This record gives sequence, structure tokens and C-alpha cells, in this order.
Amino acid sequence: YELLQRALRQEGLPHTQDRSAEPRTGFGPLDVTVCVLGSPTAFLPVLLEGGTRCPGAMVLCLSPSWATRVPSETSPGAWSLLLSRGVSFEAGGHSTLETYAPPRRANYVTGTFTTGDTDGSWVGELARDLDCPTGGSVPLTRRLEDPLLTRWVLATRASVPVPPTLAFILGTRGDLPPEPVAPGVRLTPQSPGVGVGQCHRGATWDLSSPQRRGQAGSPVPRGWPCLPCPSSPGSPAPRLPVALRICALVCRSWGDRPHLCQVACGVGRAEAPVRHGAALPQGLDSSLQQWGVVAPGQRQALATRLQVAAEATMAALLAAEAELTPQQRGGARAHTDVLGVDFLMACVDDTLELVALSTNSQRCLETCLLADAMGRAVGEPPEDLPRLLAESLLHRAQCHLVEGKDILLIGAGGVSKSFVWEAARDYGLRIHLVESDPEHFAAGLVQTFLPYDSREHRRDEEHAERVTELVRARGLQPHACLSYWDDCVVLAALVCQRLGLRGSPPAAVRVAKQKSRTHQHLQRCRGGRPPPAAFAVPCRRLQSHGDVERAAGAVPFPAVAKLEFGAGGVGVKLVENPGQCHAHAARLWRDLRDDADHPGIGLGWGNAMLLMEYVPGTEHDVDLVIFDGRMLGAWVSDNGPTRLPAFLETAACLPSCLPADRQAQLVRAALQCCLACGLRDGVFNVELKLGPGGPRLLEINPRMGGFYLRDWIREVYGPDLLLAAVLVALGVPPVLPARPAPRIHLAGVMCLGSEHGATLGGGGGMETLRELQGRGLVRLNRLFEEVAGAGEYEEPLLSVACGGDTRGEACLRLLGLCQALGIDSPRYPVEHFLSHFK
Repeated sequence: YELLQRALRQEGLPHTQDRSAEPRTGFGPLDVTVCVLGSPTAFLPVLLEGGTRCPGAMVLCLSPSWATRVPSETSPGAWSLLLSRGVSFEAGGHSTLETYAPPRRANYVTGTFTTGDTDGSWVGELARDLDCPTGGSVPLTRRLEDPLLTRWVLATRASVPVPPTLAFILGTRGDLPPEPVAPGVRLTPQSPGVGVGQCHRGATWDLSSPQRRGQAGSPVPRGWPCLPCPSSPGSPAPRLPVALRICALVCRSWGDRPHLCQVACGVGRAEAPVRHGAALPQGLDSSLQQWGVVAPGQRQALATRLQVAAEATMAALLAAEAELTPQQRGGARAHTDVLGVDFLMACVDDTLELVALSTNSQRCLETCLLADAMGRAVGEPPEDLPRLLAESLLHRAQCHLVEGKDILLIGAGGVSKSFVWEAARDYGLRIHLVESDPEHFAAGLVQTFLPYDSREHRRDEEHAERVTELVRARGLQPHACLSYWDDCVVLAALVCQRLGLRGSPPAAVRVAKQKSRTHQHLQRCRGGRPPPAAFAVPCRRLQSHGDVERAAGAVPFPAVAKLEFGAGGVGVKLVENPGQCHAHAARLWRDLRDDADHPGIGLGWGNAMLLMEYVPGTEHDVDLVIFDGRMLGAWVSDNGPTRLPAFLETAACLPSCLPADRQAQLVRAALQCCLACGLRDGVFNVELKLGPGGPRLLEINPRMGGFYLRDWIREVYGPDLLLAAVLVALGVPPVLPARPAPRIHLAGVMCLGSEHGATLGGGGGMETLRELQGRGLVRLNRLFEEVAGAGEYEEPLLSVACGGDTRGEACLRLLGLCQALGIDSPRYPVEHFLSHFK
């Protein structure tokens, strides 16, 4: 506790307030608790950052007497960790010593795990065999800090170079093959008393320095890129042989992907590279410049090589961990979430050589946090490390928090929503599904299937009463209710209201669902700078041909005629004059009368239309996460040119091509429109046009974005919109990246049954695409099992996307694929569609 006070004082923060005499109560199953066990120094910046992002959720446990292990109620053989006392952290660096009555349950546990019998051994004992995610354990730490084991794993499973290593062991080792074959690693079993009487199990002689190599040669495997050594500076003094020791910290990020958080370096003599704590750290770029690597491109190439090697190191070690038994890991939920990797860079045979020396559980964390503190002392902006780690820990706690929660889901949707069932299983959600189709394929994939025909959505008030009665008759007590299916969003809001569950008010969802009401409501919203009215577009509802004549006097041509409650772009058409509008309305009212004519596009609400002014500009989607009126996350994607006159979507890309200020315009417009309509809680998809005068609203979808959007956002940025929607519905503000950075660029094209049915079916294109998807070379999002609609009512069949390190690379790969498979054609010019992404 005194160590914590000294650390806070050194950071210029107030001392911990002692409120332990007044026990805190009221912590329940939906409260996030990230527990850090042991010494405060290593994790203090993470605790402070977590206190800002999620006040009160980060709790430091400084003594074994502050926590109790009790048998788990949900996982037989495991234990729950209950905190009776702890130091919690709030915004502004404030901390409080608290007692909890009843004790507070941990959702995620990590700490200063040690491998020896030291004062910190109680940390490993408290964290053993827990029922919540645990970021490490003593057995995992022991594996990480075994240089022989880690070098063998890296050399064989990650293709990461390791130094020439000669290891003498007594007897055999169960964690290694009898004769491990790995580049640069030689294992020599010894019998006690034969030649190596003082040899300890796993003792390793590291032949990493150039002076010790002799005839060992370079450990760089074939195909590993080498760069020429920097030339010696023009000085008469001899240049000393030096080596660069690089400390890389990697965390398990969104989607369980390794992510390099920070790098710190130490420069030392080649024959005795500097160790942790022996010198003050410095940055990679300045270290390389000091070392003589002058060219910026060469330094960037080395930094990229380091990132690839560090993330490959963590991926290999995580894969090896997954093969261990729960006992070997220290618990079924124990995993390495933060990993340090020490690399050595030296000149060998006139090339720069990067090799992995060892891994560790905490030393690199302490070194990188020290480098961050040193930078802030001289006015440098803080590094991302505390934020990235705090977000990762809080996110893991929230994933555990939703496990076992009962979710009432209204509407199953079609094949495009198949990911919902897989995600529900992965998150441990108990889905109780209300669905109109009694033969729906999802019936066998959910906890409870409640068939109820709600397709006539003009009777949603009545349906809500019936669904509520059905839920209560089954004895269900859902924690949350929501819908991902466009047709059912109003019904879900009404059911939430009747069951007393969190969600947007039905009136707000009704305004957003009906397109003409959305714009007319916004036109009355005149407060703000600019007001929401600035984003609305003139439009009129059409229920008869007389309405067409009246609308023509208020809406300038060219205009857009579309279904009032439509989805998927079906029935949308550009009309040049009132005559074309009359003709389109007549065809649509004749062909699309009710849900049976074209399921899933909103005809359960009727087939009323609207006439809306045509807005020039580029088209974009903004996907928003809003909690209690506060935006927690936003992602902007770009659409290619639509196929006129039917406005069918052709192509898309993520991240957006737009500069940051133009993206900010779209996000702010989308947020203001949602809030003005009363949408204060949920995940929403907003479609806008961006022209010279700024954003103009097309429509608000009061549910998670459809088609490929959830999949793409997860792949590019990490967060899952589905999980975010569940958390908001549970009343928990989702932890999302504060500064999301794309890890890949995606470009995709829509395929149509009319244009590509023969190519994808009889031509074997679909089998090729599935094979490429299995190899990770394309992303497929199947939207329908078979061709949906025909002619001007057709919907896209499939989204095909390629990724790349740059947008140009992604587009080039996609264009080549489309040309090879025949998706690109004069009638469907993919190159033209992609040319808009610049």
C-alpha cells in the first residue's frame, strides 16, 4: 500500500482515499470487475487508464487477505474470486481503498505472477483454476521464461530466427519432443554425474553474440529478409562492436489477435548485450539512427520486420498454449494476454540480423512503461500502451460478463444473419428466439424457439402483447431483448418496453423506421450548430397517384422513389419527372403488395412509397454505438457508384477513403440525426450522401448494419457490433477502441444472380471462392441462398472482398480475382466501381 502511494506521488497524483470504514454494496452480475493481484508498480498506468475509461471497474488487490476463493456456481471444479477489499480507480487518477459487502466478484484476473517462492507466490495461488478469464498463471509464466522451450516453439512454429543455442538437460522433458528439430537449437540430454555434474534442468548456453559464433554461421533462415549493415561514421576512432537489444510488448487484442503495443531498446556491447533494468530505455527509431541506419525507408522496414516477428511469436506461443491441459495452464480460463519478447539485432556477415532471444511475462511491460513515463517527462505525448492494455483487459471482462445471459431475440432473418448463431455460441449467450417461420433453420441452434407469426407489422402493438405473454408463459426471464432484423426492430422495442428491459423508446424506433417521418421529424429539429434539420432532405409520402401529383410540387426532380419501409435497396429508382414516378409506383404497387411477394424487405409494414429529392455526392455508411446518448464508437465505410436507375450497391471499401475531417462530418451528422430521433441506446446504421455542401441523410436503420458490415468492421478494427449491441441492451457501456487503427484494408464487390449466376454456379466460381476463403485470401458474405427478386427488384447475392496493406493493394487483388472468375464484364465493370476509392 505504501509502494502504491509512492508511485502515485511520483506521477503527481493524489494519495488513495481510505473509505474502507463504509462498505460498498450493490455490485451485481452486470458490473465489470478487472482484478489486478500483487505489486501496483507494473500495472499502475493500466489501472489509471482503465479508471478513466471505465470508472471503478479496475480493482487492485494488494494482499491475499483481501480476496477469497469459493467454488464456482457455473463451472464445476473451478473457483470464483471474491474481493472483500481493494483499491479502485476513477477518472483523473483518483484511487479509493474500499471494502465490499457482500464481496465483489472478479470478471477478469491478472497480476504479478512469479515462478519462485517469493512474497508474490500468493498471487499465483489466488489466480489458480478460476472460472473467469485469467491473464496468465505461474505455470504459463514458467513456460514463457524457459528460453529452451520458447526458442524451440518460435523456430519450429513461427519461423522466427533464434540464436544458435546449445542446451544440456538432465533426463528427458515432457514439454519437448525427445529429439526436437529446430533451426539453431541443439538439445543434449545428459545423465547425472556424467560430464555435467553441475548442469541444471534446461540450462542453456546462448551463442547469440557475433564474437561467439565461430563457424556456426548466421541463424537467419532462408527467406528471412536481410538488410545491409550501416556504414561506419567518418571518424578515425575505431567503432566498437555493439548490439541492439529490443524489447517488444505484445498483447492479445480484439478477436484474439496479437498486437504489438510498444517497443523499447537498449544498446550494449555485442559480447554482453544490455539486460532489462541495466540501462534506461530508448525508442527504436532513434536507436537505429544512432546505430547508423540513416535511410527512413530502411528503418521502417526494420520496424515492420520487428512487428511481424513479435506478433508471430505471440501467435505461436498462444497456439502452443491451446494444446495444454487446464492443469498445465493453471486453469481452463488461464491464457497469456500480455507478452514481452526480447530481440537482438546485430551485424553479422555485413547484414543486419534480428533474432528472438527470449520471452517474459512482465519485464518488457515494466521497461516499456518506464520508456512511456520518461517520454512524458520531456513533453512527449503518452504512448498507446496503457490504453491498449486497459481496453484489452476490460473487453475480456465484458466478454465473460455476457456468458450465460438470456437474450430474447426478435426475428431470425435469413442466411445473411447466420453469423448470429455462431457468435451467440462463442460468447456463451442463451438465445430465446421469436420467429415467424416455424421451420426456420435456427430453431435447432437456440436455447428456446418461440414460433409466432408477426409478419403483419402494422399490428405490432398486438404482437408485442402476445410475445410478452408467450415469454412469461414459458417462465423466461431475459436479461435483454433486441433485434438484428430490420422488419422486427419496432416489435423488439415494444417488447422491451413491456418487459422493462433497456432499449430505445418505440416512438423513436418508429420515427427512424419510417423514412419520410425521419426526414420530416428532423426538419422540425432546429436547435444546434448546425441543427439536425440541415441534414434532412425534402420528401413526401406516396400512398396513391394523387399523392404523386402533390409530391411533385414539393420535391424537385430528378428525385428518388422508394418504399417507405423498404430494406436492401429493393424498389428504389431514380425518376426524372412525375410521369416516371407514376409508372414506377404503379409497377411497384402491383408487384409488391405484401411480405409474401418479397420477404424481408419491409412489406409487412405495407407498400407505401416516398418521393425524395436526389442528393448528389458519394455514398457512405456510418455504424454507431450509442449508450445513454453518448457515442462510444463510429466506423465510416464507402460505397461505390450505384447501378442506376435502381440504385443497386456495387462495391464498398473499409476504412474510408475520405480525409479525417470529412469522416468526422459524417459521424457527427449521423449522431445528431439518431439523437434527434430519440435513439439513445443501441447500435445503429446510418446511410448518408456527402456532397460539396456536407452530409445529407438518406435513412437511419435502427439496428446493426447489414450485409458485410459487422464482419468487415470486426476484421479491420477488431470490435464486434453484435457483442456491442448485446452489452448496450444489458445496460453495460461497451469498451471500444478509443483510437481505432485499421489493421487491414478491405475492398469488396457485390455479385448479382442476373449477372453472375452462371459464372458462380455452373462455371465453378463458387467452389473457387470457397477454396480461396479457406486459405484466407478472400472474404465471402453470403446474403441469400438463391437469387432474391428479379429485374428492378433484385438484391445482391454475395459480397466478395479482398484485403491488403493498402487500399490500392486490396483493390488490385479484387480486380484480378473478378477478372479471373468472370465477375468483371462490360455489363458489370468492376474496375469502374473500384475507381471511386481514391
